[in-house]
Amino acid sequence: MIVLLEYPATLAPQEDGSILVRFRDAPEALTEVGDESAAEAEAADALIAALGGYIELDRPIPAPSPPRKGERMIALPALIAAKLALYVALKEAGLSRVELARRMDVSENTVRRLLDLDHRSHIDGIEAALTLLGRRLVIDSRSAA
Repeated sequence: MIVLLEYPATLAPQEDGSILVRFRDAPEALTEVGDESAAEAEAADALIAALGGYIELDRPIPAPSPPRKGERMIALPALIAAKLALYVALKEAGLSRVELARRMDVSENTVRRLLDLDHRSHIDGIEAALTLLGRRLVIDSRSAA
């Protein structure tokens, strides 16, 4: 099982007072924010954009590394994590989007939307696809502190 809910990020204060946010697991996810209060939301947006690019380029999704001292864990929204889990399961099964669509008895466009991190898919469609791939979706809740 690969958990794709949180990724470690480094928040580095810059000379101008802004904060540079980087993810070592996804170096393309890079953003600069005005202050720390906006850092988590902006960091998550940058990470989602980078991971969406991985899907578009048919690249593997990196598993999150354990956090190092000084790193902050940035949580992904549940729907995004579910879509990433579907993409990883599809790649591991060696199936194409077309084949998954055929097995689900839906259009290829439907499967593309299930994998599109910018599309507001219904979670039941993602769960159905995961079930066809021999997987099940498990959601976790943790203390925010």
